Amino acid sequence: MSDIALGHLTTRLLQFAAFSAGGLGTMFWIYTFYAIAHVPLGDGTGFQWLGEVPLTGIFILLTFPTIALAFSGRMAPLAALLGVANLVALAVVWLQLLSEFPVH
Repeated sequence: MSDIALGHLTTRLLQFAAFSAGGLGTMFWIYTFYAIAHVPLGDGTGFQWLGEVPLTGIFILLTFPTIALAFSGRMAPLAALLGVANLVALAVVWLQLLSEFPVH
């Protein structure tokens, strides 16, 4: 296999990884709306919805650029790195939010 073909294969694999991470991040972000809607009401103020603020920030700052870079086909390593950072950030924030919500 030539160096050019190997480089193209690597770029395509990184692009696929970025698409996968971006897709997973998007699906998880959408799921969080459903999950927060089913959190038992505490005092009835709706403050549980403030949990969407950091999750939406992660979506805008990490998930959306991951998908945009993957679509463009340029900077595939950066797109894959943003995708991994996106999934890690979503997991960290979601675990923190779960510890704050009351148990059913």
